[in-house]
Amino acid sequence: MEFLQRLARFLDRPLFPWKKLIIGFSLANYFIEGFLGYRQYQVLKKTKVPKVLEHEVSQEVFDKSQAYGRAKAKFEFFSGIYGQIQNILFYQFDVLPKLWSFAGNLLVRFAPARFSGEISQSIVFVLSFVVISQILSLPTSLYHTFVLEEKFGFNKSSAKLWITDKIKSLFLTFVLTPPILAGFLAIVQKTGNQFFYYLWVFVAGLQVVMITIYPIFILPLFNKLSPLEEGELKSSVEDLAKKLKFPLSELHVIDGSKRSAHSNAYFFGMPWKKHIVIYDTLIEKSETQEVVAVLAHELGHWKLGHTTSLFGISQAHFFAIFSLFSVFINNNSLYADFGFHTVHPIIVGFLLFSDVLGPTDTLIKLGMNVLSRKFEFQADEFANKLGYNAELARSLIKLQIQNLSTMDADWMFATYHFSHPILTERLKALNWQSTGKVEGKEKAKDSEEKTDVATATGRDEL
Repeated sequence: MEFLQRLARFLDRPLFPWKKLIIGFSLANYFIEGFLGYRQYQVLKKTKVPKVLEHEVSQEVFDKSQAYGRAKAKFEFFSGIYGQIQNILFYQFDVLPKLWSFAGNLLVRFAPARFSGEISQSIVFVLSFVVISQILSLPTSLYHTFVLEEKFGFNKSSAKLWITDKIKSLFLTFVLTPPILAGFLAIVQKTGNQFFYYLWVFVAGLQVVMITIYPIFILPLFNKLSPLEEGELKSSVEDLAKKLKFPLSELHVIDGSKRSAHSNAYFFGMPWKKHIVIYDTLIEKSETQEVVAVLAHELGHWKLGHTTSLFGISQAHFFAIFSLFSVFINNNSLYADFGFHTVHPIIVGFLLFSDVLGPTDTLIKLGMNVLSRKFEFQADEFANKLGYNAELARSLIKLQIQNLSTMDADWMFATYHFSHPILTERLKALNWQSTGKVEGKEKAKDSEEKTDVATATGRDEL
């Protein structure tokens, strides 16, 4: 505590250039990612199939995969510029204090007097910020869905469904934000200088609640879950779960095909009662034992304690963030440099603090990606020891072909961005021996999907 107090005094100095520092951090991060993106773009211009895949992937599929990768890289480059322009304009024209005043005026004009405090104003401020952000993101979101994904055959969503999804997401934000934000701010206001202990407990409890209510109340708003039909797949998955002592409660199929040709599978639930969800597109495009191999890999994460480890790391990360926030919450120079001279809203302080923390988050992201890739190799080996070596390798290759995923990567770009090893590395680790072209239930050029498996603590892309 004494160290944090000394740090707070050191950073709260008049005329400290917080705005220039935050904009500088943001620009530096953008240029670093741009440099890495340039390196990766050179790899995406290659025309020769990687040696380990030359007997598995046709030249036509490889060329299309490279074209898709280049198209995504260009999109990310221009959307990154668009985002940077927004950030700089927001800060340079003091949008945050103006938005805070706007929220206060709305409450004065339309809300009863009892809703005139900081918590109410913060809720209106955040919801207004969300609406503005959604509007500003519409051009890139529309382009990504109806131009980029459409061009390569992945988009299955209609304009009506896309609009409906946006409205539902906004509705959920307006329902969930007020109580969560009110709890967050009330804890900070009422627990003094040691608020970060209580805030940490609050967020940990909130995570458990969200894990519980998401599949019951939120997921059905967007997708339909149906019981997996009796048959070989259901029996095989149940046998695997029983063998691993995985507390499987139910098996579901989700109608993911109404939006995208990509495929998902994930499990959710409390430690003693879990549900597995498989996307209809994954079942349609894969052989039964390939689906089981995918789940063997994912249940390997559970069996090896990866999900628990990642949850623990996230809790430590949250505690560190809230502890450091206590250093900045009363920083007069930080507020003043962004136009807040007379009021110091807690939520604004937290948003600005998050921007200050940008470089640290970059290092954490790098470390988490290194750890995640290690976990992926371990989960592959777990499935291998269960006897799914060939099935897992085939599913990895097939999904790579179907999804037009990047088949090679610059080492610097992969180290910084990838949470999963590239396919060639995984096949080498599995000691895969080529047996010729890998075919799915349909020809590879007609099959375009992606497998993404989620755990109760987050999604894990195969």
